[in-house]
Amino acid sequence: MAGERDTTTHFGFQQVPVGEKQGRVAGVFTSVARKYDVMNDLMSLGIHRVWKRFVIDLAGVRRGERVLDVAGGTGDLARAFARQTGESGLVVLSDINAAMLGEGRSRLLDDGLVRVPVAQANAECLPFAEGSFDCITIGFGLRNVTDKDAALRSMTRCLKVGGRLIVLEFSKPLLAPLSKVYDQYSFKILPWMGQLVANDAESYRYLAESIRMHPDQDTLKGMMENAGLARVQVYNLTGGIVAVHRGYRLE
Repeated sequence: MAGERDTTTHFGFQQVPVGEKQGRVAGVFTSVARKYDVMNDLMSLGIHRVWKRFVIDLAGVRRGERVLDVAGGTGDLARAFARQTGESGLVVLSDINAAMLGEGRSRLLDDGLVRVPVAQANAECLPFAEGSFDCITIGFGLRNVTDKDAALRSMTRCLKVGGRLIVLEFSKPLLAPLSKVYDQYSFKILPWMGQLVANDAESYRYLAESIRMHPDQDTLKGMMENAGLARVQVYNLTGGIVAVHRGYRLE
């Protein structure tokens, strides 16, 4: 059994060979890229904008800072940070998926943010020098990474000493009644909406399953500490449906 665990990982509720997960996840996000923002608004009733606003405020990005948005997709966070850092700073939008990155780049250009470079990069092995960034964010991306511990170590390495990592991700609802309602919504309504809007029920079924397989709040806090981050704080939003973790690289 140990050997099987070492060579397989979860893709939603399925166990798949480790080497296959990245390609399968790529297929999901290539499929949903064009409808991603529309579906986010529909799935969350627009509340995802409040969650991201919380991250933006918590990040406290200042003029002149260097910021990396990992798995940044269509660039919601990167656009906000680019306005805060100004011309003296730098914001990099990165994503492993070319289709998502293309959508993000188009939105940046539509907003006149021509100075934001984009990088197709794997969160597990980011191609940036150690200590490159004051702040790194990853929003709704960590649960799709094959080796989450490697990704957390990679992001920590890229932080300057004193820099902060902020993880925005779906998590475990704090109350049992909320959890039951959330399960019904996730496994019945989301795939139906995915089929109706994006003509892709299976991708949204995977997204619902991937949320259930993601580490809960305390487990992720411990993983961040093991990656070398300190002063890790957890902020539960919408009853724990979403959690924000913030940690600092102190050495």
